[in-house]
Amino acid sequence: MLRYAKELNPDGLTKSGFMVGLGEVEEEIRRTMLDLRVHEVDILTIGQYLRPSENHLPMSRYYTPKEFATFRKLGFEMGFKHVESGPLVRSSYHAHEQTEDARRSPAASGASV
Repeated sequence: MLRYAKELNPDGLTKSGFMVGLGEVEEEIRRTMLDLRVHEVDILTIGQYLRPSENHLPMSRYYTPKEFATFRKLGFEMGFKHVESGPLVRSSYHAHEQTEDARRSPAASGASV
């Protein structure tokens, strides 16, 4: 669907995100990020899963701010135009600013980040 959206509107921005802390390993995070870039996703959000109640899955791991910073850096190295990565980041986190930043990104004009 994300690739199709980009095919329909090559100048449009696509966005996706995911949560960590549910038992994934670092290679799965990297692979997911790479898969999103292969489909030309422009904006990425990565947040920490926080168990909303005892009726929900327990949190497997809490990622450190340094680890989230590493994911953010990796995202830019992969070519995302904007990356939000942190424990409280959610898909709608600063959505308007994400879009403006992605449109100003050097990658938006074809330059690599």
